[in-house]
Amino acid sequence: MSATLQTPDTALSDADLLDRTAAAVREAGSALRERFGEVVRYESREELMGALAANDDTALGILRPRLTALRPDAGWVEDELDGGALPSGEWWVVDPAEGNVNHLHALPEWAVTATLVRDNQPVLTVVHLPLTGETYTALAGAGAYLDGRPLHVSRTADLALGIVATSQARPDEDEEVVRRVGSSITAMLFDALVVRVAVPATLHLTNVAAGRTDAFWQFAGARADLLPGALLVTEAGGRITDTEGRPWTPQSAGFLAAAPGVHAAAVATLTR
Repeated sequence: MSATLQTPDTALSDADLLDRTAAAVREAGSALRERFGEVVRYESREELMGALAANDDTALGILRPRLTALRPDAGWVEDELDGGALPSGEWWVVDPAEGNVNHLHALPEWAVTATLVRDNQPVLTVVHLPLTGETYTALAGAGAYLDGRPLHVSRTADLALGIVATSQARPDEDEEVVRRVGSSITAMLFDALVVRVAVPATLHLTNVAAGRTDAFWQFAGARADLLPGALLVTEAGGRITDTEGRPWTPQSAGFLAAAPGVHAAAVATLTR
């Protein structure tokens, strides 16, 4: 650990804090990349959970001390599947292996994320993709970037020409939510050009922020898989609401991130 990270510095600007957070997230990503390659076999739910925990622990062993050193008074969200509002003050919302199950299956769609939340508003976020080396960053009020290049959502104004995406929020989802997900996919298959369905949510949201896809929606969900992308999309010029077009909060039952030109049409599709 470097001396600058060992010494707490509450006077750091948010921009400097973002840079140091990005360095920690990249280091954690490198550790996970070393574990990536072969499909991890498991024969029971217990073995699966153990393999997932091993990846989490590898990344957290780097992230937790480094981020705590940066903000020693900030809280730490222990469970990346938690949702709802946080108490006031600063909190680290971290997903040490976003798309962890993909990592175990030697699939490339996984990342490491860290977001600082201040009084329930995301202040900064880092999303690092270790296999490509790409790092997405956003600072509230200062834009969203991919490796220093500014991001902008798409200019698509017709949902029928748009690529949209959704994701499964968590395993063992409530039956009502599962049925709602299925019906929404069917509706979007009629109204959008292409519908993509995969985990994790964060990678879909980086695509919306980068203008590669036009909208992403999800029912239910956790802070750790929505907050990073929500800040990225907002800072890239997109709209974040619930699936009925109302302001989104971590307590909302649905989530929609979209380019402004297709947002209203996406809400209409998801609510009919």
